[in-house]
Amino acid sequence: MKKTPTTKPRKVQEMAPEYSFDYKKEKSNRFAARMKDQPLIVMIEPDIAKVFTSSEQVNKALRALISAMPEKKKVAAGK
Repeated sequence: MKKTPTTKPRKVQEMAPEYSFDYKKEKSNRFAARMKDQPLIVMIEPDIAKVFTSSEQVNKALRALISAMPEKKKVAAGK
């Protein structure tokens, strides 16, 4: 009789607390030009998603909040 090969269970690799990246080897994002005019996507918390069920509702609320904010004075560079 042939023995059935047994496979060892794989260990779940967890994320290290810190990673060291070599930024000398980085490459520019070739897809960045395509994303220039794309909408920005953000994740909202579940409790907010219960109130705002569409992107239109979120945008309307944010525009109202922006219009209620006081305008910041622009400071000229070098002064």
